[in-house]
Amino acid sequence: MRGGTSKAVMFRRDDLPADPAEWDAIFLDVMGSPDRNGRQLDGMGGGLSSVSKVCVVGPPTRDDADVDYTFAQIGVRESLVDYSGNCGNMSSAIGPFAVHSGLVARPKDGKTMVRIHNTNTSRIIIAHFEVKSGQALVDGDMELDGVTGSGSPVRLEFDKPGGGKTGRLLPTGNAVDELDIEGVSKIEATLVDAGNPCVFIAASALGMAATESPDFLEADSEFMDQIERIRCQGSVAMGLAASLDEASKIRAIPKIGIVAAPADYTSLSGEVVHAADHDLLIRMISVGQPHRAIPLTAAVCAAVAARVPASLVQRHSARGDAPIRIGHPSGVIVVDAKVTVDSEGTAEAVYGAVYRTARMLFDGTVFCRNSRK
Repeated sequence: MRGGTSKAVMFRRDDLPADPAEWDAIFLDVMGSPDRNGRQLDGMGGGLSSVSKVCVVGPPTRDDADVDYTFAQIGVRESLVDYSGNCGNMSSAIGPFAVHSGLVARPKDGKTMVRIHNTNTSRIIIAHFEVKSGQALVDGDMELDGVTGSGSPVRLEFDKPGGGKTGRLLPTGNAVDELDIEGVSKIEATLVDAGNPCVFIAASALGMAATESPDFLEADSEFMDQIERIRCQGSVAMGLAASLDEASKIRAIPKIGIVAAPADYTSLSGEVVHAADHDLLIRMISVGQPHRAIPLTAAVCAAVAARVPASLVQRHSARGDAPIRIGHPSGVIVVDAKVTVDSEGTAEAVYGAVYRTARMLFDGTVFCRNSRK
């Protein structure tokens, strides 16, 4: 299925071995990883982190959910199966998949709602979408930058998304921290755990403008090396890893966002995105690759961060309390969020919400290299 600007192979939980320890080998075989050529030609992957993903959906283990959903990020060049974070884009496909596969009762025509328990973050995601003839509606007028054509909208509400991995929206308790990075010196960063843990830094601190294309960033080996060192230091500061070495082995989180104030830039489709058309400029680095759009959980995290007083993201955002238009390499995404701050200055995320589209691409049998179905 495609979900938002990502794509994944979907499994029903009961079609997989009962022991999750047996899943990794299956997922790597299915996706064609590891592939030293970075193309995943021998599997279902597409050579990019955004299309090298697996989702497992099954009966709920919580009373407040309709289904359980486990996300796995699959490495392209390495034998990596990472369950440490969620994929917000693929979250938009979970409700429609649950309807199609009979994991929830077939709803009548009209609007329906599926409450999704994401096991990676122990958080509830509420999906609202239209159903016709017992299936999720595909056709519609909603267009997503980075996806050709249009589709029927799926509204995703991330309920209380803060602290899914660290227990706190601001893991250090600070809106801005100073990270001491070897080879980079000290750098300001905002560390936020909402949707997925993210480290936000000002693009200007690394000599960038956040208008650069993903290919330009990826070709800059010095920049990518700095980003990885910042990511690992941020991971330790957030309590996700006990050491830099341990952090280097947890590839999927935290994600890194370099942010800037709105500016004109050219999207990957060749269209000019004007400064007046967005409120925050961002380039995300996920699983060691500059993202071609923006991971949905990262967009939710950025919107939440923009509501945190004095954060680096708020400093660069021009929106205030209205929904935030985030400029990314493929265009613009609109995200909403609400954050409260109590009398002691503790910030809490009430919700993050966004619209996506999703579509089933095929349903059938996939064969592993060892001929096991």
